[in-house]
Amino acid sequence: MTEAWRPGPHDRRVGIGWDSHRLVEGRPFILGGIEIDSPLGLDGHSDADVLAHAITDAILGAAGLGDIGEHFPDTDQAFKGADSIELLRTALAHVADLGWTIDNVDSTVVAERPKLGPSKRAIQERLAEVLGVPVHAVGVKASTGEGLGFVGRGEGVAALAVAQLKGAVA
Repeated sequence: MTEAWRPGPHDRRVGIGWDSHRLVEGRPFILGGIEIDSPLGLDGHSDADVLAHAITDAILGAAGLGDIGEHFPDTDQAFKGADSIELLRTALAHVADLGWTIDNVDSTVVAERPKLGPSKRAIQERLAEVLGVPVHAVGVKASTGEGLGFVGRGEGVAALAVAQLKGAVA
């Protein structure tokens, strides 16, 4: 794990997170802490919330705390079926312990299906609540793979997130 750094009140750090999971039958489709009606769900050791994972990675990276796999390894049965929003909350607590707060998060989910437009606002509101920021500080965008690659073939979903942290005021 990389060395964590305690910020001053004017410090800013940016982190990037990315994740992907395959689509399978028999699992719920959870994205940003919201269950979306879909015949296919995301497969993974936890609940496979690809967006929460990407945001967690972006936040951990910005704070110099490594990545999600270092904190919540898929080889640890304690995280089998874990709620990814709770993992995000744990990462946020580590970041806050160092003196960081979330400034904003922006994200893009890439999926052919299900269509995410009707769920984007609910996801944005849920993430804002978890992150402790106003709704306008959380971007949630949706895109498709335009028929290219595993996403374009409808085999999986990917998410990219960027998080900016700011030093807490002393």
